[in-house]
Parts: sequence; structure tokens; C-alpha cells
Amino acid sequence: MIESEIQLVAKYARKGIVVDTNLLLLLFVGYTNRDRIQRFSRTEKFTPDDYDCLGKFLGAFEKIVVTPNILTEVNSMLNQLSDPDRSKCARLFSQLISKYDEQYVVSQEVAKQESFVRFGLTDCGIVDVAKDKYLVITEDFKLTNHLLSMGVDTINFNHIRMFDL
Repeated sequence: MIESEIQLVAKYARKGIVVDTNLLLLLFVGYTNRDRIQRFSRTEKFTPDDYDCLGKFLGAFEKIVVTPNILTEVNSMLNQLSDPDRSKCARLFSQLISKYDEQYVVSQEVAKQESFVRFGLTDCGIVDVAKDKYLVITEDFKLTNHLLSMGVDTINFNHIRMFDL
């Protein structure tokens, strides 16, 4: 991590971090079956080391923040797994939902954002939830740039994995 990212972690360690869909999915798949990470189409771009790195990074934060939209996307993707991993992930998902700080966003309001057509409900909802409150972590460069342009403090996971905490 570079110095500015270290400063962001320090700034938001007590406030919390919003975890984007693909990274939250990586956490569930990796926790359930590390070997499945690179064999599941939705997480194949990640490695077990990425899972370890993400877990270690998120350990610096007191609160993991999600939206119902993020959780819905993760749930839909987890349902694409075959059993027994799908069932294991579903049980884990149901247990861990209560550990996250779920922030509701009003879809009607999110849809009014100028960037809605390009980024959609989940990503625009992240802007509403995080702005001036939480750090965001994503591996999506397009979303990273959009969030930064909207004044949302964001770290791209690819920067963290590059330096392998």
C-alpha cells in the first residue's frame, strides 16, 4: 500500500468500510472452500492468497458496511455454485449477515443519479452510503474512478494485492 492508502485505513478504521460485491463474494467462497476460488467463474480472477490478503486488510476495520443490493448480488452469485459449496456458502451467508452493518438506500433516489445508467443500482447505492462516512474497497477500476470523482474515499484492491500485505 502507498502512504495515502495507509492514511485512508487509519482514517476509517473505526468508522467502517464498504465492501463491493466481488470482494464480498471472494470472502464467502474462500472461507467455504479456498480451492474453489479459482474454479468458480465469479471468483476465478482471484487466488487463495488474494482471499488471505483481503481478510487481513478488512481486519483493520471495526465495521463492514454493505447495502441490501450488494447482499442480493452476492446471494445470487453464490447460488451459481454447485453443492456442497453452495449449501455451505448459504449457511455461512445467513450467519454472517447479522455481523455486517447493512445500510439501506432508497432505489428511487439512487436512480436519480446522473451516473445511474452507466453504473446501476448497486454501484450508485455505494456512492450514497459511503460519501463522507465510509471508505470503499473494490477491484473494479471503472467504479474506483467513478467513486473518486464523486468524492468518495476508495481503495482499489488491486493496489493492496500488488503489495501483498
